[in-house]
Amino acid sequence: MGKKGKKDKKVKGAEKTAAKMEKKVSKRSKREEEDLEALIAEFQSLDAKKTQVQETTCPAPTPRLNASLTPHPEKDELILFGGEYFNGQKTFLYNELYIYNIKKSTWSKLDIPNPPPRRCAHQAVAVPQGGGQLWVFGGEFASPDGEQFYHYKDLWVLHLATKTWELVKSPGGPSGRSGHRMVLCKRQLMVFGGFHESARDYIYYNDVYAFNLDSFTWSKLSPSGTGPLPRSGCQMVPTIEGSVAIYGGYSKQRIKKDVDKGTVHTDMFLLKQEKADKWMWTRLSPSGVKPTPRTGFSMALGPNNRSVLFGGVYDEEEEESIEGDFFNDIYFYDLGKNRWFTGQLKGSKTQKKKRRRGDKNADVGASECSKEEDSNTAKPVEIIKEIVADDGTVMTIKQLIPASVESESEEEDSEEDEEDEGAAGPLVEPCPRSNTMMAIKQGILFIYGGMFEVGDRQFTLNDLYSLDLHKMKEWKVLVEMDPKTQEWLDESDSEDDAEGAEGGADEDEEDDESEEDTDEEDDQNKNIQTS
Repeated sequence: MGKKGKKDKKVKGAEKTAAKMEKKVSKRSKREEEDLEALIAEFQSLDAKKTQVQETTCPAPTPRLNASLTPHPEKDELILFGGEYFNGQKTFLYNELYIYNIKKSTWSKLDIPNPPPRRCAHQAVAVPQGGGQLWVFGGEFASPDGEQFYHYKDLWVLHLATKTWELVKSPGGPSGRSGHRMVLCKRQLMVFGGFHESARDYIYYNDVYAFNLDSFTWSKLSPSGTGPLPRSGCQMVPTIEGSVAIYGGYSKQRIKKDVDKGTVHTDMFLLKQEKADKWMWTRLSPSGVKPTPRTGFSMALGPNNRSVLFGGVYDEEEEESIEGDFFNDIYFYDLGKNRWFTGQLKGSKTQKKKRRRGDKNADVGASECSKEEDSNTAKPVEIIKEIVADDGTVMTIKQLIPASVESESEEEDSEEDEEDEGAAGPLVEPCPRSNTMMAIKQGILFIYGGMFEVGDRQFTLNDLYSLDLHKMKEWKVLVEMDPKTQEWLDESDSEDDAEGAEGGADEDEEDDESEEDTDEEDDQNKNIQTS
């Protein structure tokens, strides 16, 4: 009785503290958001001049981060919306809509009147009803110097059949936020977590909301059990039973004045519906080869009731800087077996044959190791690559490869092939990166863009790769990009005639104008949070 009372008091105390912090953040950010509202309204007035739907074939979209890449529910297409781009001095926001035709491997830009305001770090979910719909919630708009933020709490739907945007007004929804997650669970859009920040304060969320696609109403869930701590940038996947799994994420807390401590979460939870209006949190303890700690990873539901995790970054936070190790590895999580395992490419049959014949005992050891719950304690292999940029800058990219552990896909195919010894071609794979936009359509994994950092430089990508998850044979390059050619403006390159947080194709030509420099460490923290 006494212990329970103490626990209840702690929970209520935490809730009161969170409520006070939210009120404090809300008050301080109100003035900032009012300043940005004028800039957003200016952009919306430009968008209002568009009166007709226009679809034009175009090259790949320009580099950007924190956009949404969503499979079309009816067609072999991917839908890219929004995002942001930072050129070293100024932040650009987008509300452009691009369509990627999978069969033709072509991009087209779709201009539709009255779109949502420019934003990044939002969430988008496609549903098949009404000829196909794309639902977009939340996100943020940033000032050109990246110091002020406007957090959206609006809900939009793009009617794909008629090519029209609609603002859905329904009370009782989540507060303004970015870095949250949203998935389709039966006939509901489920929203979890995220964060809201002003220039001086911030708050992370662990609340859960559901939007009913039949009644168009929001409801805030109050699950029983112990759920995840507040966080942003986690990943969320629905199960075939109608539950939702949540993995990882990032949060930070102020430990003293002007000093924040970040936390990389590696825990996992299941949100399960017990009755019509009753939900329950359960902490999961998966077996297998778990992902190494990281943020900025991407995750989506793939074939065979397995989610797919790709890439990310693990940051070592020092007193005055952040150093990151970027990844390009793949992990699978089997939702039915509650088990993680690595995703290894099979490569050519020659490579497989050499691996199995040359070190048979090592294979057996690795296979046994992959079955142990804590087998991921083996040290990863570090690979260092150097790139020389056009300006002579030598960039060193450090890549961590998980320890050699046989994947489940290899276990399943271990009885294949002793014949056909074709020559092994060069390895093609995406470079290590975080904040990648990812989608899975008909068993094919698509990854678009992302970013990596070298010293004070940030490289934002717009390449496109695909991987057949059924075969796991090789990556295919659909759009190439050479990061060495990307412009980066240092302090000495600043111009005096900058305009605001811009966006769209017309503004991309003005990337070299800026008013102020963005603080590098703040920008790195923002990428962690909004991923």
